[in-house]
Amino acid sequence: MLVHPQFDPIAVQIGPLAVHWYGLTYLAAFGLFVLLGRMQARRPRFAASGWTPAEVEDLLFFGVLGVILGGRLGYVLFYKPLHFLANPLEIFAIWQGGMAFHGGLIGVIVALFVYARRRGRPFWDVADLVAPCVPVGLAAGRLGNFINGELWGRAADPSLPWAMVFPQSGLAIARHPSQLYQFALEGLLLFVLLWLYSRGPRRPGQVAGAFLLGYGVFRFIAEAFREPDAHLGLLSLGLSMGQWLCLPMVLLGALILGWATRGRLAPVR
Repeated sequence: MLVHPQFDPIAVQIGPLAVHWYGLTYLAAFGLFVLLGRMQARRPRFAASGWTPAEVEDLLFFGVLGVILGGRLGYVLFYKPLHFLANPLEIFAIWQGGMAFHGGLIGVIVALFVYARRRGRPFWDVADLVAPCVPVGLAAGRLGNFINGELWGRAADPSLPWAMVFPQSGLAIARHPSQLYQFALEGLLLFVLLWLYSRGPRRPGQVAGAFLLGYGVFRFIAEAFREPDAHLGLLSLGLSMGQWLCLPMVLLGALILGWATRGRLAPVR
C-alpha cells in the first residue's frame, strides 16, 4: 500500500512570487491545445477551409472563457444549488474552488457556437477541430488534482499494489488513485483514440460525437472508483452525480455520431 507523496503545491518560489503546480498544468493544457490545434488546422479538411494558427489561438481564448464561466455555473447548479441560492455573492468567489467539468463542457460548446457565428464557420467544423485537442488538457488537469492530493478515490483493497492513502482525506485508509485513472482513461486513452479516428476522412460532427461518447463512457467508469462529493453521496441507483451527468453525454454523443455517420446531422451556423 502506498501513501500519497504530499507534493509541495508550489513548484517555484522567487521572493513573494509563487508558481503552483496546478497553474503549470493549466499552462501545459493551453500550450498543448495550441500545438495540437495547429496540427489539426494543417489537415486537408481544415486547411481547405483556410484555418490559420491565429484562429486556433482565438479558439483557445473563447474556450477558456467557456470553461471558467460554464464550469463555475455548472458547479453552482449541479452540486450546491441551495447553498448558492442562500449565498448568491459566493458564486463569484472562484478562488475558493468549485468547478464542474460538465458545466465547463456546456460553456465550451456555447463558446464554440459563438466563435463559429462570428467567424462564419460551420459549427461542426469548429467542434471537430477542437475535440481531439481536449483530452490532453484534461490529462494535465488530472495530474494537477493528483499533485494536490484532491478528488481522491473510494476505499480500495489494501492488497491492491497501487492502493494509496491520501492524508488530505482525513482517514488513513487505502484508496483508489482515481485521479490517475481519469488521467489514463479520459486523458491519454481518449486522446489516442480520437487523434487516430480524426486522421481519416470524416463527416462533419463525427469526431465531436465520438468525443462526447468516449468521454462520457470513460468518465462514468472512472467515477465508479472516485469518492463522491461528501454533501451529495451516492444518488439514485447507487450512481454519483458525475455518473448521472455522464449519461446524457453518452446518449447525445451516440446520437450525434450516428446521425453524422449517416449524413443526417443538420448543419449548425
